[in-house]
Amino acid sequence: MEYITSHLGEFAALAVALFWTVTALAFESASRKIGSLTVNIMRLVLAFLFIGLFTLFSRGHFLPTDATRHNWIWLAVSGIIGLVLGDYFLFKSYALIGSRFAMLIMTLVPPLAAFFGYIILDESLELIQMTGMVVVISGIIMAIFNRPVKGERLSIKIAPAGVVFAFIGAFGQALGLVLSKYGMEGYDPFASTHIRVIAGVAGYSLIITLLRRWRQVGGSLSNTPAMKALSLGAFFGPFLGISFSLLSVRYTEAGIASTIMSIVPILIIAPSVWINKEKITVAEVIGAAISVAGIALFFV
Repeated sequence: MEYITSHLGEFAALAVALFWTVTALAFESASRKIGSLTVNIMRLVLAFLFIGLFTLFSRGHFLPTDATRHNWIWLAVSGIIGLVLGDYFLFKSYALIGSRFAMLIMTLVPPLAAFFGYIILDESLELIQMTGMVVVISGIIMAIFNRPVKGERLSIKIAPAGVVFAFIGAFGQALGLVLSKYGMEGYDPFASTHIRVIAGVAGYSLIITLLRRWRQVGGSLSNTPAMKALSLGAFFGPFLGISFSLLSVRYTEAGIASTIMSIVPILIIAPSVWINKEKITVAEVIGAAISVAGIALFFV
């Protein structure tokens, strides 16, 4: 029990990776039916309701009205940077350079989170933890580049805008995570997530207004299969996933939490084989084994 308590942040990060694996599959299905922009705002609207109902029973507050000014300011900023800018540009990069290269660039999130954690929170990693980060990322990269992706071919002709968008996505997610830890400051992780989600809904509402896409968003509500997938993804993603990510960074360094949470490309291999009948390669298995070995270093 003492061991689990001493590694609570790491175990929470593992839970996040599992939650986000379910979310990735659900949102992939929903995005094909109603588009990524609609998925982005609807997932946050649903998460707003899920978290509100949860905190109403767990804390007696549907809204985070007991949060301090510090909580509201920095958690809202982290929500805009991570949930809006980070996720929006990541989805944009998929269309230009494909998910394979986008996920490759997203492996920069853990070292960026470690860097921002050092600058903003004065966090530092030990040698064994830095080694674990390098090993995990190496395994992920190996799996990504050896995973068959329908409709994608490896090419050196990559759209510069797509690369820039993916870098913005990585930057936003890393900085958003660190700022959420700074803004949380001992406050409840679920209520903290609520503030981030509220800011995210406001940010996407502005984007949709500027792009004049509200009619498209409204029309998606009648797509029952998409809404089912979206509800599943919102429950495991913005509700459980983001809340547990804040629980994780409360008990461990942002770089460690981000590294463990980044193994979704590894975890998604098995369900992809089962659901999409994709073939698994030897390199993917080796990459997965390397990543698991790297994660084990965080639990030493």
